[in-house]
Amino acid sequence: MKIAICSDHAGFELKSVIEGYLEAMGREYEDFGTYSTESCDYPDFAHPAAFAVEEGRCYPGIAICGTGNGIGMTLNKHQGIRAALCWNVEIARLARQHNDANVLVLPGRFVDNVTALAIVDAFLNTPFEGGRHSRRIAKIPLPSAE
Repeated sequence: MKIAICSDHAGFELKSVIEGYLEAMGREYEDFGTYSTESCDYPDFAHPAAFAVEEGRCYPGIAICGTGNGIGMTLNKHQGIRAALCWNVEIARLARQHNDANVLVLPGRFVDNVTALAIVDAFLNTPFEGGRHSRRIAKIPLPSAE
């Protein structure tokens, strides 16, 4: 399945590096933008990527902005998204193992390319453990108000 990938202007350069890495690995992706370093608004790209993951058209997702916070907050407004802000390999592994994160969020201004690619590797290659974690994951979506 295609990986959904998006960024804002601050994450554009790292997104390009990751796309090249994915291509070298033979992994398909769908780029939801942005397509330059021109100033833009991260929700414009995060929402379409989130819908693609929620609807099962893409899995998983990768999103990048300057700190990772804004794009991560936007992604996590979607009930079917569990976006995890990861700045090292161990956090990426645990986000997958314990939280079944379905979107990796990277802080483009705070990780170098080598670290970012190691994080992407860990995220893409670590399975969800299930077990006790499944019960916790089931409690994440908001209950209905009724």
